[in-house]
Amino acid sequence: MAKGKDNRGKVTLECTGCVQNRVNNKKKKKSAGIYRYLTQKNPKNTPSPLELRKFCPYCNKHTIHGEIKE
Repeated sequence: MAKGKDNRGKVTLECTGCVQNRVNNKKKKKSAGIYRYLTQKNPKNTPSPLELRKFCPYCNKHTIHGEIKE
């Protein structure tokens, strides 16, 4: 059983590969897009920004998704 309040907050993870491609390919008309995941984390246990390796359908491979501020 859980004791006390749950401190979990919502976190958005953004694909770092898509962000780099968008910056490098500004002249192209067709944008690849940026893929994002939603998850939760407890800021008391993990105060540093979260980075997970997840699949990005725009890059069509597993890339590092980093936490962004909303």
